[in-house]
Amino acid sequence: MAMLEIKDLEVYYGMIQAIKGVSFEVKEGEVIALIGANGAGKTTILHTITGLLSPKKGSVIFEGKDITKVPAHKIVSMGMAHVPEGRRVFAQLSVYQNLKMGAYTRSDKNEIEESLQAVYKRFPRLEERKNQLAGTLSGGEQQMLAMGRALMSKPKIIVMDEPSMGLSPIFVNEIFDIIQKVSAGGTTVLLVEQNAKKALSIADRAYVLETGKIVQSGDAKVLMNDDSIRKAYLGE
Repeated sequence: MAMLEIKDLEVYYGMIQAIKGVSFEVKEGEVIALIGANGAGKTTILHTITGLLSPKKGSVIFEGKDITKVPAHKIVSMGMAHVPEGRRVFAQLSVYQNLKMGAYTRSDKNEIEESLQAVYKRFPRLEERKNQLAGTLSGGEQQMLAMGRALMSKPKIIVMDEPSMGLSPIFVNEIFDIIQKVSAGGTTVLLVEQNAKKALSIADRAYVLETGKIVQSGDAKVLMNDDSIRKAYLGE
């Protein structure tokens, strides 16, 4: 059984259909990449999966349960974390306070402290800056904070929206290294990413989205060597 199943999803913004019957699955332990041009519907799909948007048709099944109508905060407590596009850190709170916000669905103080130390170990820079206001961090550090905050909810699956957007090449490499380590640590990853080459290089499988439909899917390494994909998304 897949950990996450998306079945025949249709999503509208008013009269405009953004998602047109999309179906795909994510198995436990996989890194899955959703790639496509701007406006293809990638973020809309993530928002629907995590309860921020309601589909007109179709369903989202997480660990065998239909979560299509479940509110976003309850989905977090079920084991799904969302790293949103643009990072969305709480600028006026410290790094430490942002991380604690990530654990708001959890109650065991000792376990929360363990998670905090694990995040600091994975992101030493966050520990160095734990008392600094999140809004004063660089873009790359804010992305690390957004990822660390998501990990504080102890997710089974982490959904990431454009983690490399606006970052310098050095930070992009660092963020993708971290995504691989998060995956190696046992967390399933669903990744939406404009940088198709980077996404395909770390993914197990990928789905290619065009104007609200999946037009291709398969093993990420195979797609990376597909001429049509290389021309359309890898700039080759």
